[in-house]
Amino acid sequence: MEPDFWRSRWQNAQLGFHLPFVHPILERHLPGFDLPAGARIFVPLCGKTRDIGWLLAQGHEVVGAELSELAVGQLFEELDVEPTIDDWKGGRRWHHGGLTVFQGDIFALPAGALGRVDLVYDRAALVALPEPMRKTYVAKVLALSGEAPQLLITFEYDPREMDGPPFPVLPDELHRLYGGAYALTELSRKDVIAHQARFREAGVTRFMEVAWRLERSGAVV
Repeated sequence: MEPDFWRSRWQNAQLGFHLPFVHPILERHLPGFDLPAGARIFVPLCGKTRDIGWLLAQGHEVVGAELSELAVGQLFEELDVEPTIDDWKGGRRWHHGGLTVFQGDIFALPAGALGRVDLVYDRAALVALPEPMRKTYVAKVLALSGEAPQLLITFEYDPREMDGPPFPVLPDELHRLYGGAYALTELSRKDVIAHQARFREAGVTRFMEVAWRLERSGAVV
């Protein structure tokens, strides 16, 4: 997707992808990763998700990447904290306490920019990208995170009924994208079409939300 597409969505408050609550998948499955206190969690394309406040409340550190400056500003405003802001070569770095967000192009982030990463929580990043961009995105996240374990959320629906974003990403593609670095385990699968008004009204008949656990397989990418 072109950057202006997402900037426009934020500018026009077209935020169907933003949940006004903490994602139940995160609450349900994060304990299974057995993270230590103070673990550092990377949230790519984070928007202003309320998941970040919940993660901070659990005692973890969060580092995010987000294109929209408007989204990042709203995130810190809703957390009711005043960030320090400085520049990096692709945008602006916002920081307060255990939260750091790199606002700008995630693909411009150099390896090592995030520091230690104990978990990647991908709730809305992979599914936001069309198929031609996904391989590049996956390689970037693996490089940035040092192939840290991931909690990944995907969607499955018939693209002939409607096009995304969010886009459908099927298990075969996931194994092609991640299988060189990770063993993939499906954690849950649920049809959430009842909560997807835009897709339901367009005639989509089934909208599966799938949670995945990705852990190092020992293979070389």
